[in-house]
Amino acid sequence: MMLNDFIEIVQRLVTYFTVFDLIDITIVSFLVYYLIVFIRDTRAQQLMKGIVVIAVAYSLATWLRLNTLQYIIEVIINNGILAVIIVFQPELRSFLEHMGRSKLPVGNLFGPVPEDTHDAMLGAINGVVEAFRTLQKQKMGALVVFEREELLNDIAATGTEVDATPNAGVIANIFFNKAPLHDGAVIIRDGRVYAAGCILPLTHNNNISMELGTRHRAAIGMSENSDAVVVVLSEETGQLSIAINGDLQRFDTVTEFTAVLMQVLLPNTEETVSKSQRFWQDVKDRFAAGDSRKKKEKTKAEPPSDTEEKPNDNKA
Repeated sequence: MMLNDFIEIVQRLVTYFTVFDLIDITIVSFLVYYLIVFIRDTRAQQLMKGIVVIAVAYSLATWLRLNTLQYIIEVIINNGILAVIIVFQPELRSFLEHMGRSKLPVGNLFGPVPEDTHDAMLGAINGVVEAFRTLQKQKMGALVVFEREELLNDIAATGTEVDATPNAGVIANIFFNKAPLHDGAVIIRDGRVYAAGCILPLTHNNNISMELGTRHRAAIGMSENSDAVVVVLSEETGQLSIAINGDLQRFDTVTEFTAVLMQVLLPNTEETVSKSQRFWQDVKDRFAAGDSRKKKEKTKAEPPSDTEEKPNDNKA
């Protein structure tokens, strides 16, 4: 009997199931998935516990006919939706922005052609790396945001519009500690400096290390609220960091930092790899030339040793 019922149910599903039903189920599945992710990654976990407690209390009040308690819980439920929206406004905004992000390159329809974008971004990476090297020597910090698919006009509005080529001199001068725009972030759009002195949202994640300062917390917060790639130069330690999707990765060498930055920001094509290799080879050559120059200067500055002076004394 049960087998016959099961076969009948399957036959009905095959008969009446349409493409629109498949679309409906798919959409609902995605909504449930994003809701679970939202609950897992935010303070909504505590909210769900509270909802369960209220539901249990309402069920008991109804079953035991506790009319006053039932009325109070009904008032709480009727006004609870508005309260949830107000309390969880930052999380809801982040959730909706995350759902609204598209992987389609819509911006390329009206923006620069891919080749120009690639060359401009490669030049921007070069400028940031060289500027960070200069700022490391001067023990100064920096915070740079590489804009990607999601436009950051609201963040750029908190700073000053610049529209400049992101070479090492421009970026280093912006973050010079006496400059008016140094206390903020630089936004790079389409391979150009779009704005400087911008204020970034701080992360609400309480699990990050207490060693991280305001710059790093702002970098994590910006990467949580957008698809941007945020790079940080620590003023205290000179350490380089990259924040993506709420995760912060720190690097001990410029080599690793630059390699990851190019891998994330540049398309993975043969031409890109070739240009990236040439760019990185140029950076390594500059490092080698600088180290060689320092060694020569150190050798010239050192006085001659005793073993080198003795033959001269004998000749005299």
